[in-house]
Amino acid sequence: MTPRLLAITPINEIAKIAGFAFLPSTPKKRARRGPLKTMPSSKSKRFSPDLLAGFAATKYMPIRAGDHRFIHIWVVVVQSRVVVRSWNDNPSGWYRAFLAQPLGHVRLDDRELPVRAVRVRGARLNDGADDAFAAKYTTKANAKYVKGFRALKRKATTLELIPA
Repeated sequence: MTPRLLAITPINEIAKIAGFAFLPSTPKKRARRGPLKTMPSSKSKRFSPDLLAGFAATKYMPIRAGDHRFIHIWVVVVQSRVVVRSWNDNPSGWYRAFLAQPLGHVRLDDRELPVRAVRVRGARLNDGADDAFAAKYTTKANAKYVKGFRALKRKATTLELIPA
């Protein structure tokens, strides 16, 4: 069999030619035991509407991961989800601290709330965060950062915060 034919020949035909037993054309389905999860779903816990309103009203939110110091970052609410994004990906910065230890705290209205950071994977939420940052941070001084947050390297640092 030539290499070109090998590339377009179905795997079952190759198995027959090689002398292997016939492979079934449809794999057996795994018995449904619920969804496969590698970590708790971000949908399992959400912030209350009052807290979401507090996040939406806050321009610069103090946040820390583990024992990292509190620093002030931008925060937005998208589809009733709390989203943050790092401007730079420093090895000693808050974003990397959350990747190493996803548990942390935020300060909101005289309260310190425990949070868990979860990477945002969906394009809809990530793109929604772009629009939310643009709508919330509208000053001339913020324009550079709002535009910069749309860069792929910065979008890759988007995290969702959920109650811990």
